[in-house]
Amino acid sequence: MDPFILSRIQFAANISFHILFPTITIALGWVLLYFKLRYRRSSDESWMKAYHFWVKVFALSFAFGVVSGVTMSFQFGTNWPGYMQTVGNIAGPLLAYEILTAFFLEAAFLGIMLFGFRRVSNRIHTLATLLVAFGTTVSAFWIIALNSWMQTPDGFEMRGGKAFATDWAAIIFNPSMPYRLVHMLLASGLTVSFLISGLSALRWLLGDRSDAMGKALRTGIYLAAVLIPVQIVAGDQHGLNTLAHQPQKIAAIEANWQTRSHVPLLLFALPDETKRENRFEFGVPDGASLILRHDAAGAVPGLDRFAGNHPPVLPLFFAFRIMVGTGILMLLVSWTAAWMLWRRGTLTRPLALVLVPMALSGWVATLAGWYTAEIGRQPWLVSGVLKAADALGPVPAATVAASLAAYLSVYAVLLLAYVCVILRLTVKAAREGDRQPEPGVEDQPLGQPVRGS
Repeated sequence: MDPFILSRIQFAANISFHILFPTITIALGWVLLYFKLRYRRSSDESWMKAYHFWVKVFALSFAFGVVSGVTMSFQFGTNWPGYMQTVGNIAGPLLAYEILTAFFLEAAFLGIMLFGFRRVSNRIHTLATLLVAFGTTVSAFWIIALNSWMQTPDGFEMRGGKAFATDWAAIIFNPSMPYRLVHMLLASGLTVSFLISGLSALRWLLGDRSDAMGKALRTGIYLAAVLIPVQIVAGDQHGLNTLAHQPQKIAAIEANWQTRSHVPLLLFALPDETKRENRFEFGVPDGASLILRHDAAGAVPGLDRFAGNHPPVLPLFFAFRIMVGTGILMLLVSWTAAWMLWRRGTLTRPLALVLVPMALSGWVATLAGWYTAEIGRQPWLVSGVLKAADALGPVPAATVAASLAAYLSVYAVLLLAYVCVILRLTVKAAREGDRQPEPGVEDQPLGQPVRGS
């Protein structure tokens, strides 16, 4: 096979595996802080039980994210050396800031979150939780800044075939960065809210009616019900920003082959790039024009304007619709569950059975959205600056294929192990109860001997 295609598949596999875990830790850190603050305010031990259960999920997710991130970064030097050679002056510092944030805030204070509850004061433990939550968000900020710059580069100049920064503020806050950051943070919030809701629903199905489970369940469902409409609005604004700066991506998403007005919103089609047409079209008349131009007669750019310089249509068309479809399902399920909890104070068995598989719906939507963003940038690695083919290294196809097979095998085993551990923790908590912290020990001064330690 072509080493270019293999290298792209390998990087896609690495980043697909990696993004699953920061998507959890970014928002879960803030949920843990919420649990801790509720405990500090009320002294209700059930909040602390919920904290102790979900901090284990956070730690496991953080470990998987760090390991997969390290292996992913190696590929900049092996498979894609042209990337750092061309834009390393910009990408290098942004990646360094993310790593410094991750290790100085997240990794440094995670140990206190996990093991310090009985060894430091309540205030210090809460502060550690805050710093970890803040660190995960700042790490996401730097990664989104770099990725957004690759989509809509600004604040640089090319000298001798290399990019040099001229305005770091313009680089960091490039035209698409605010929209992508908000969209990603909300995606993380939805991923975590449905994960909490789904695993709590599983505990409910197993007969767990504990206060800790109930508090976590309500937190997840109400958070999802609030965030999903906000995400829909943010996604709409992000789409308008993409139309302004990457119209070829929008044209591919809509499978719109000709620039025209009265463009329908296609709910289903089979785009054919060879014939440059769609088969089995089914859509809403004027829908795309209304959404993108707020006018039924608004003209939407077509792929005819970007002949030979637009992303592949088929994967973008379906990835976007999977993301949107999952979002609509999230809206229906979260609002139904929120209404049920508000009216009846508990779940019904059918609703709980729906919530359990929805625990992973955030992953589905995030991956579909990530594919839409990244495939939509092709054939460019950095839009208008560096094409993906020009960054490829001299690694033989056989070597790339072998390493790809190894990556896929290891990631499949790790992902299965991750899901199994999370389920095991959930079942154990449902049957045996959450670990009960010793009362009062968290308020003892640092360094004072603690009973039972």
